[in-house]
Parts: sequence; C-alpha cells; structure tokens
Amino acid sequence: MRRAIRLAARGLGFTSPNPVVGCVVLDADGRVAGEGWHQRAGGPHAEVHALRAAGERARGGTAVVTLEPCNHTGRTGPCARALVDAGIARVVYAVGDPNPTATGGAQTLRAAGIDVQAGLLEDEAARGNEAWLTSMRLGRPFVLWKYAATLDGRTAAADGTSRWITSAEARADVHRLRAQADAIVVGSGTLHADDPHLAVRGAHSDVSQPLRVVVDTEATVKPGARVLDSAAPTLVAVAEDAGTGHLEGHAQVARLPRAAGGRGLDIAALLAALDERGVRSVLLEGGPTLAGAFAAAGAIDKAVGYIAPVLLGAGPAVLGDCGVTTIGQALRLTIAETSRLGPDLRVTAYPPHHVPSVPATEES
Repeated sequence: MRRAIRLAARGLGFTSPNPVVGCVVLDADGRVAGEGWHQRAGGPHAEVHALRAAGERARGGTAVVTLEPCNHTGRTGPCARALVDAGIARVVYAVGDPNPTATGGAQTLRAAGIDVQAGLLEDEAARGNEAWLTSMRLGRPFVLWKYAATLDGRTAAADGTSRWITSAEARADVHRLRAQADAIVVGSGTLHADDPHLAVRGAHSDVSQPLRVVVDTEATVKPGARVLDSAAPTLVAVAEDAGTGHLEGHAQVARLPRAAGGRGLDIAALLAALDERGVRSVLLEGGPTLAGAFAAAGAIDKAVGYIAPVLLGAGPAVLGDCGVTTIGQALRLTIAETSRLGPDLRVTAYPPHHVPSVPATEES
C-alpha cells in the first residue's frame, strides 16, 4: 500500500478535478505483477494502468489501491468492473470514495465474489489525497495557506521590500506547491506591492498552469499587470458594484458580495465561485489582510510557512486581523512536519477542523 501511495503522488498537479490514485497488482503468489497511477484527468485510472502492466498475471491476484475503485462510467469505464473482468481475486483499498457518483465499487466487487478489505493505511493515503477529499466532503476547495517570514514573524521590511526573505531553495519549493494547486489566490495589496506573476516556473512547469485569482474588491488592477499576461488564465474577484470595463479582454471577472460588517469580499462566496469552476484546491499566497480574512472564515485547511533566519524588527506581520482578541481565542494548529530547505525552515501545520481522512464505506 505504501508503494501505491507513492505512485499516487506522481499524479499531483495533473489529475484535477479527479483524485490522485495509485495501484499495485500482485499475482496469485503475492509477487508484484503490475503497477500504475492516475496520470491525467480523462485518462485511464490507476487500476487500468496496473492491470495492463500485469496482463494475465493479474488473474487470481490482489489489487492494492489507495482509493475505493470507482463504480461509474465517465470519461473512462468503471474500475470495479475492470478488476472483475481481469479475474482479480482480492482487492485491498485504503480510503472509501465519498463521491456519490462514483462510490459503490466495493459492493460491486463483493457481488462478483471478490474478497474486499478497506481501511489499510487509510490516514496515510488520505493525507496524500487531502485536497480532493476535502473538496468532496465540504463542497468547497481545499485551502493551503503559504507564507514566507523572518524569524521574528515579518513578511517585509518597514519600507515594504520583501525580495528576498527566503532562499532559492524555499522559492523553488513554492513552485512545487503551485504546480499541485488548481488556483493561486492573492489580494490587491500583494498585487500592487509585488506585481506577482503567479505562474508555475522551473522543474514543475509541465503541469497545467493553475488559475490565477486576484481578490480585488474595488477592481484596482490595471492592464499591464504581470498577472494579466497569457502565461495562465486569470480571474479577478470584485465587488458586485465595482466597475470592470478596463478588464474586458484581459481577465475573467467574478462579481461577489462584500464581506458582512467589514471590508473585502465574502470568503465563502469566493470559494463557492471557485468550486463552480471546478477548482478543488487553492494555494493562498495573499498578504496578511487576505490571510486574516480566510482564517476568520475558518477557511484555511493547511498552513505551510517558510521561516528564514532573518530579523527585521519592523514591517508587516504574517497574519492580519482574524477575529482573535484574547489568548483564549487563539487559532492553535498541529504541526505535522518540519524540514530544512537550504538555510530556511519549512513548517507544515493543520488547524483542528482539517479533514485528513474519510471513513471507509459501510460495506467494509
């Protein structure tokens, strides 16, 4: 199963709006006969790749899959039926499929006389598929908040300069995160301060470029901004009453309600608009104001901080107002991983409401 989980990870950045899935087929003697992963949306699923590699050795064997085999016909046929037709005798999967249009694969397999086991390394497999699973369960995109800061929690110097706080190694890792996301979101403050490009570059540029989203309540972005070039599609989210004539031909526009009782746009409405566009995962790269708004809305599912051994003493803080006024209201996260990237430290943490896994289907 761990091999299947590693295979699934190869599909990150390529399979959306579908999940990432890995599969290993063992022959009747328990030896690896074939393996595969879901490589691109619309292409063969992991089970089909693994069965093709295994050929006749799959008959009487075992399929080990990270996600319950699908049970519906979309752009490809149902994987549950492919496993039955290949003569598989046993299927072991990690995570039940929460998608109501695809679930039921375990039931189909059992009805065909196949031995089925669910839940093996469920949490580990779910973590690798956390964006898709969260999107399925919550009906909104998974939000990963990424930030870079000094050791004393500043994102820029007092004069606003911020290039570069972190190292080249950390910046390269950010492009890995971008490559795995369906959309990258920034606010108008970041737009005007940094004129970011937001496209994926370097070793990960072979993925489909994510949607660039600018949260710009008053539609202040001007033609000529780097985010409006042709390198990737761009969506500008504005207030319902904002004037957007200057954006015609330069970007898509989403008109959204203003936040209740405060400035900016309604975060839930923004996420709903992205969900309608098939966005499963968001990389939030906005500054402290936008990050604070997402945190206040309970809309951050994961945080990745790049901490540089640098001291500035003054300048904007990492996180703006998120509704916390006393220590008892503090948003306490659980650290899942720490690692070194050049001179910097990368910290990965989750808030209490994150959805790392789903229960196995009732058939298990």
